[in-house]
Amino acid sequence: MSAVTFLGLGAMGRRMAARVAAAGHRVVAWNRTPGIEVPGVTLAADPRAAVEGAEVVVCMVTDDEAAREVWLHPDRGALAGMARGAVAIECSTVTPGWIRALGEACDAAEIAFLDAPVAGSTPQAERGLLAFLVGGETHVLDRVRPVLEPMAGTALHAGPRGRGATLKLVVNALFATQVAVLAELLPMAEAHGLDEQALASLLGELPVTSPAARGALGLMVARDHTPRFPIRLVAKDLRYALASGAGPVVAAVLGRFEAAARQGLADADLVAVQGSGRQHSTF
Repeated sequence: MSAVTFLGLGAMGRRMAARVAAAGHRVVAWNRTPGIEVPGVTLAADPRAAVEGAEVVVCMVTDDEAAREVWLHPDRGALAGMARGAVAIECSTVTPGWIRALGEACDAAEIAFLDAPVAGSTPQAERGLLAFLVGGETHVLDRVRPVLEPMAGTALHAGPRGRGATLKLVVNALFATQVAVLAELLPMAEAHGLDEQALASLLGELPVTSPAARGALGLMVARDHTPRFPIRLVAKDLRYALASGAGPVVAAVLGRFEAAARQGLADADLVAVQGSGRQHSTF
């Protein structure tokens, strides 16, 4: 069993940490907001204290800025407290540029590094069915597989450092685009007499509809907007995709989600974009 540290106990991080602890690993964690308790997990005062003695350190925070502070803060950053030869894993959805910077800092500190964001949301995290999208060296991935396995349905090696982060932006932009288009097509079909329940059923039988789109359709028809992937994070990831080279279609999708956020839906699930009003569409 390994000594593992989790940096960030949000909706995803705390579920991931709980599964690793339940598998018998020694788990220490830090969270910016105090008061979160996870069974089997010991809490530390700051990131640097949390990583003392850790063999594997997993970061799951909101964005580049939060990750930079967690890893590289001059007084309490985790990287300065890690032992040489330990493994740093960035699971946050961040830009490839940040991954390059963090990777260089890890190299200088003689710390192994993987970018390994996840595909899946809280239900998959709860059941240990996340897909890790991994960039980095294969031998480092092999070292940490026993830590990933309690959390993962699979770990896909996307290639060298940075490829995992890039793949995650592609995945999230693709998913958000499907949901935004469905939000427009459901009322269009209903206006012509094809109700949304029937449309969802019919689309579910067709190969053009991805498994992710089928799941989103079910939530949209049920008006289930329980936050699994909040609109504010969807918009952040789309902005990162644009900054990384995506084009006008992704920009249009971002406009739709930003409009939904302005209407008070920032913390609702991304399928709540269906209630943001067609007048805000940029398609």
